[in-house]
Amino acid sequence: MKSPQLPDLPLFQTIAAAAGELGYPAYVIGGFVRDLALERPSKDVDVVCVGDGIELAQAVGKKLPGRPRVTVFKNFGTAMLPTPEIEIEFVGARKESYRADSRKPEVEAGTLEEDLARRDFTINALGLSLNPEDFGALVDRYDGVGDLKRKTIRTPLDPDITFSDDPLRMMRAVRFATQLDFDIEPDTYDAIARNKDRIKIVSQERITVELNKIIEAPKPSYGFKLLFQSGLLQLIFPKMAQLHGVERVGQHAHKDNFYHTLQVLDNVAAAGGDLWLRWAAILHDIAKPATKRLDPKVGWTFHGHEDKGARWVPQIFADLKLSLGEEMRQVQKLVRLHLRPIALVKETVTDSAVRRLLFEAGDDIDRLMTLCRADITSKDHQRVARYLRNFEVVEQKLKDVEEKDHLRNFRPVITGEVIMQTFGLKPSREVGELKDAVLEAILDGKIRNEMEEAFAFLLQLGKTKGLPPGDSSPLASPVSEE
Repeated sequence: MKSPQLPDLPLFQTIAAAAGELGYPAYVIGGFVRDLALERPSKDVDVVCVGDGIELAQAVGKKLPGRPRVTVFKNFGTAMLPTPEIEIEFVGARKESYRADSRKPEVEAGTLEEDLARRDFTINALGLSLNPEDFGALVDRYDGVGDLKRKTIRTPLDPDITFSDDPLRMMRAVRFATQLDFDIEPDTYDAIARNKDRIKIVSQERITVELNKIIEAPKPSYGFKLLFQSGLLQLIFPKMAQLHGVERVGQHAHKDNFYHTLQVLDNVAAAGGDLWLRWAAILHDIAKPATKRLDPKVGWTFHGHEDKGARWVPQIFADLKLSLGEEMRQVQKLVRLHLRPIALVKETVTDSAVRRLLFEAGDDIDRLMTLCRADITSKDHQRVARYLRNFEVVEQKLKDVEEKDHLRNFRPVITGEVIMQTFGLKPSREVGELKDAVLEAILDGKIRNEMEEAFAFLLQLGKTKGLPPGDSSPLASPVSEE
């Protein structure tokens, strides 16, 4: 790891010139400097000046080509300046004080030292000077560079004060550790456990933003283990924490569903799964504690956990302030269907079973298969290899049936309107039963999803139910009932 150095951009010279004219010592502070040291891409720059940050932003804007518009946030004492290379936020150096019932501080002008001290972690309390006398010099009051080299998350000041003042920093500590694959320094981590109940004053929206960043990390299980061991997970997501543990009765024991879920989550992450596929991994077994039963003959069972889990998804998303739109419905579908492909592995794979899976999964079939592959976990590597080989047979069967029948998101040609027009019916349960019967016949392979064949089948169904076709047929020439 190299010492952070300012990029060779004229923009920084422009800021330095404007700050010099105003007499405001200025510094690039925070995540941009950290990412320079780690050689990670970063396009957001925070500039702190010992003076009026908004005035400095406006002075810089006047010096840049095209005089870009400065966006001022007076309530926060900050200003945003977009440039082609990067986006810069300007703020005056501040010191903060907190009330016990709020994470929103009382803010007043401060020195550079006071501004650095209020930072969450030493690795975010790094600065680079924009002053003529020491342009580009590193400011590192709390050995942040040393912590970067040691791969350590540590607070600049007493961690109990840091986390009690702003409890969201506990989530951020876990998030940075997970994203960067760093350790949390022992005293800092112990302070998280001691102050975990303070998380209750943080809004769910802010907690979920950090939780999602943990989930999107390369190996999210690390973050969840830190959350669980500190006691935070039990407070912010108790249903997931309840997956933890193994119950033994006589010779019967089940696997720890918490650690199994984390393995599935890591597998999905390794396969490139996006945020919502990762949420499906987290929730796929979420209802196992509620459905656990001991069968003296076969041991522990979790019958129906996929259906109950799917029913829980909307409320879990609402509680966590996650999207309740298409993303939630997709996760719900994946949770409900996650056992289906694995069940196909265990039995003779029929076209009918494959058609039904394709029909129900629709465009999410590939995501479902990724989740199900990830769900094949065991300490018995030969068993995993055998299941994966069988799984390849199922995937090939899905491909073959899809190419032949085009069932991904297909729509049956016989609609409720066709049924009502054919038999002169009004909307009723009988119409629904006829529609379902035609769909079942298509999925069972008895008829093709083509109007002539499906309509002939509908007329035959109507005949068995004593429903003669009416005068107005949806086909110009009704097909024979024979």
